[in-house]
Amino acid sequence: MHFFFFKNIFLVLYETFLFVVPYTTNYFYFGSPFEIYYFYLMKFKSVFLYSLLCFLLNVSFNASGAALDSTDVIALNKKAYNNRLTNPAELITQANKALALATKIGYVNGMAEANRVIGIGYYYQTKQVEALKYYLVAQKIYQDANNQDGVAKVTNNIGNLYRESDYDEAIKNYESALNVALKVKDEDLIATIYLNFGSIYYRKKNLNKALEYYEMSNVLFKKLNNTVNLIQCLQNKGVIYYNQNKLDTALVLLLQANAQAKEKDLNTAVASINLTLTSIFIAKNQFDKAEHYLEEGLNYATLVNSDKLKYDYKLTRFQLESKRKNYQVALSLLYEIYRADSIKNHTDVSNSLKLLKEQTKQEENEHNNEMMLAQRSRDRILFWSTVLVAGLLVVLVILLINNVNRKAKTNQDLTRLNEKITEQKENLNQINHHLEEIIDDRTKDLQIKNKKLADYSLHLSHQIRGPIATLKGLLNLEKDNLIEQDECIKLMNKCVSEIDDNIIDMSGMLHETSKKV
Repeated sequence: MHFFFFKNIFLVLYETFLFVVPYTTNYFYFGSPFEIYYFYLMKFKSVFLYSLLCFLLNVSFNASGAALDSTDVIALNKKAYNNRLTNPAELITQANKALALATKIGYVNGMAEANRVIGIGYYYQTKQVEALKYYLVAQKIYQDANNQDGVAKVTNNIGNLYRESDYDEAIKNYESALNVALKVKDEDLIATIYLNFGSIYYRKKNLNKALEYYEMSNVLFKKLNNTVNLIQCLQNKGVIYYNQNKLDTALVLLLQANAQAKEKDLNTAVASINLTLTSIFIAKNQFDKAEHYLEEGLNYATLVNSDKLKYDYKLTRFQLESKRKNYQVALSLLYEIYRADSIKNHTDVSNSLKLLKEQTKQEENEHNNEMMLAQRSRDRILFWSTVLVAGLLVVLVILLINNVNRKAKTNQDLTRLNEKITEQKENLNQINHHLEEIIDDRTKDLQIKNKKLADYSLHLSHQIRGPIATLKGLLNLEKDNLIEQDECIKLMNKCVSEIDDNIIDMSGMLHETSKKV
């Protein structure tokens, strides 16, 4: 899981690098501060969206691959589990493949189920200690994953280990598993536990209660169309009727179960069913049929490599030979059974002690693991707290450095602006001084010209007043008839011409002065 995560991170960083480099090395943008900010904001947004898209695509691809692998694990576990009554050795091989694949992809529930199925394989090979080891591993993984249904299944399997030797311990495990199964509404597991309760009460010689549980499980298995466990229900009910001495009813059920088990290649079931069929035909004194089913069942027991079934067939053969009154063979078998029984009793006690020892050791290991996990959790919290504080300090230092740099840059900018302002102020002062000089020069020039104009106006006024006075004199002479009219007009015309010339001269001077100003 961590491999896929870091691979995704690497791919995103790599793709982001490829996308960003062209913009950071070959492309520059100039404009106002707002335009620059907006430009790079859009570029950052594009890079972020592209990176996010790449990350999601990679995660989706790996998630689909992981989902496909988890489907393979589920299929392998299911295929292995279906081999439990056919070939336990093949079951173990297939479940180990599922375990390897589940471990590779980090599929926790697949790892737990593979361990449980391997334990079932060893159980059908009558290797309780090995089975318990795998059951306890599966139980721990399911507990850590908070998979209550998985925990209940393993607890039911552990109960099966005690079914032959410690009924109370078996019932304790079955009840614990049943409570969870009812809570999570796992009907297949509920039916299986009912079946196991029936087997316990059969061994406790409470046949009616055993039959009641078998019927309850049979109803559920029919509802679920679980043909394999329906065959086991048929077998168990046949065994109950055999022990109740209802041989014909038992025979019908067991023959039906035998045929269905062969059809499904349930080798372990056929071997177990044939044991009871052999006993029924012995009770009916049909020794040839008993011999047939005994030999057939022994072959199936050898095929599945079950020491318990082989022992049971040896005991059944002793019963057959005794009923045939073949006492020499029966005595030889009895001796072998006695030896095997002594070894079996010793082995059962040893196995029980080993089971308890394994459970105690497992509980101790779990406690140590919990303590270790708690310590690791504390260390992890301390480590990440330290990293967080260090990270915050680094961020704070970076912010302070950025703030100082920003202030220094701002001060430099202000200094440059002040220098520019000072320079511009000096330029303005020089311009003002130059303008003042120009104004002073113009003022002096205007004063001189105004004086000239005033003098000229005074002079001109004298020149104009002379002709005007002459005109007035001529008018008076004309009035008194002291001058001839033609001469008067001639003189008046001369005076008017002088006045006109003086006015034109004065206008030209004024016009020239206004142009210079």
